[in-house]
Amino acid sequence: MRKKVGMAAITVYGFFCFMLLFGVDGQAYIDPSVMTYVIQAVAGIVIAVGAAAGIYWRKARRKIKDKLGIDVDKKKEKETDDIIVK
Repeated sequence: MRKKVGMAAITVYGFFCFMLLFGVDGQAYIDPSVMTYVIQAVAGIVIAVGAAAGIYWRKARRKIKDKLGIDVDKKKEKETDDIIVK
């Protein structure tokens, strides 16, 4: 069954369409603090994308080295879990 759309909903929809089609351009002052916020937001996005790219790059590199049979931990120093009591 289809629900009937009320006259109020049609009126509200028509009002919003009218506002979008025949809107008036506004002129506003952009405060310097707004630009500082924009710079911070852009810097945050760049840092987040760079961190995500670095994480996925390391994962991909490790998978490629595993497929090729290259030992990733070859040059690393390995510690044992032995406890020596004197």
